[in-house]
Amino acid sequence: MTKLKRGMIIDVNLNPTLGSETEKIRPCVIVTNDVYNERIPVIQVVPVTAWTGKKSRIATNVEIYPSKDNGLSKKSIADCLQTRPIDHSQRLVKIRGKLSSAKMHEIDQALRIVFRFDW
Repeated sequence: MTKLKRGMIIDVNLNPTLGSETEKIRPCVIVTNDVYNERIPVIQVVPVTAWTGKKSRIATNVEIYPSKDNGLSKKSIADCLQTRPIDHSQRLVKIRGKLSSAKMHEIDQALRIVFRFDW
């Protein structure tokens, strides 16, 4: 089995969900560090959803363009507000690819906005 690494895009079964949570099988970006990813079955992911103009204007959303490296087939959004823990042994469907360091930096910046305490 391939080791899961920070920055990988994986398909995850996010069901069941409640309310406005992101649902169904969809790509997600692994955002936990590789020490956790190797040792603990619960990792933190950011769901990826279809791009829209409205979503692209939200500061905690990061645009991702499809590429061979990331395995996405259409322009998408990493929705950092919907970050959630998953047990990858139960929810992982497949590995798609990996994001660039620059794109992970953008996601890190969005996560700083989400978890900032000085509002």
